[in-house]
Amino acid sequence: MKKGVPIIGVSRDSVDSHQKFKAKYEIPFPLIADVDSRLCDAFGVIVEKSMYGKVSQGVQRSTFLIDSGGTILRCWPKVAVEGHAQEVYESIP
Repeated sequence: MKKGVPIIGVSRDSVDSHQKFKAKYEIPFPLIADVDSRLCDAFGVIVEKSMYGKVSQGVQRSTFLIDSGGTILRCWPKVAVEGHAQEVYESIP
């Protein structure tokens, strides 16, 4: 937790899948298993995706900076991993 800001990851994968992922990549923060998609739906990150001509619904990787009162201060949709963590870090007030 840098700058006093907790980091929480969310995906629609299972708890078991998250535990394996955390162990494999040594993830130091909690991951929430949103298997019923309530958080993903609430944050509007379920979008239509197309891969190899097949259209499906999936999660658009996004980051939200939320203050202690629950206000979204900034949103980064369509996250590209390269340099993203530094950009978010520099945006923390």
